[in-house]
Amino acid sequence: MGVPLRKNLVFDDPSADTGTATIFGTTRSADKFEALRQAGIAPLLFDGALTDEIGEALEKSTHLVISIAPEADGDPVLKAARAAIARMPALQWIGYLSTVGVYGDHGGAWVDETAACRPVSKRSVMRVAAEQDWLKLGGDIGRPVAILRLSGIYGPGRNALVNLENGTARRLVKPNQVFNRIHCDDISGALWQLIKGNKGGIFNVTDDLPAPPQDVVAYAASQMGVEAPPEIPFETAQLSPMARSFYGENKRVANAAIKAAGYRFRFPDYRTAFDHMWASGDWRDGEPRSPMKG
Repeated sequence: MGVPLRKNLVFDDPSADTGTATIFGTTRSADKFEALRQAGIAPLLFDGALTDEIGEALEKSTHLVISIAPEADGDPVLKAARAAIARMPALQWIGYLSTVGVYGDHGGAWVDETAACRPVSKRSVMRVAAEQDWLKLGGDIGRPVAILRLSGIYGPGRNALVNLENGTARRLVKPNQVFNRIHCDDISGALWQLIKGNKGGIFNVTDDLPAPPQDVVAYAASQMGVEAPPEIPFETAQLSPMARSFYGENKRVANAAIKAAGYRFRFPDYRTAFDHMWASGDWRDGEPRSPMKG
């Protein structure tokens, strides 16, 4: 799996004739069709409206994976296709990719799936509402819905090694600030585990090692044999409002629920992942990989 498409809805349609699976994936731009095809995905255009092509895919699909961000007036997939999804004759399971941002700020304390959601940003408030809407739909139609709360995503083409190479890496320091992370391969692995087990519920899909962001950059620099960028105090850093908002939330996110579901992380911490990426050379953008292959 590559870094997940953030405006993407995936349908899984196992073929009764061949025993293989057809994977449909949506995008808002036809310019991205070829990239989806190269990743083994049959592309469909979704701009907020239910098309005949999407309707036909829903009719024969068994699994849905939704990663489209919610909007102010609700989840765009549910707005366009709630009735069509409710009527899907072969539907077995729904997965919704959310964010650990729904927990808000917990002052650096550990949180798990039972922790109160007290989102700070508007985008996280909308995520909480979308989660509830998908869970309600699952309850209404009697299908399991898995909510995967993801931490900061990284992988080939999107990591501190790349940032160091292109000169954009920074070491921002805010005392006691930590973040969790998740390698994209562990997102696909967790998805497959939940699909195979037909499991619903809420799952934190995140690593075992919440850590200060400056430590990650320093570790990557040590692997490359280059000098780490100087530390920059958070108070004086020039950041976009969105980037600054991430530092307004501080928590350590536990992942026991997905482990209890049987998943074992390929990259339980950033050091393991960076060691692998550097040794294998796959830290730069590589060939597109299917988001439904672990």
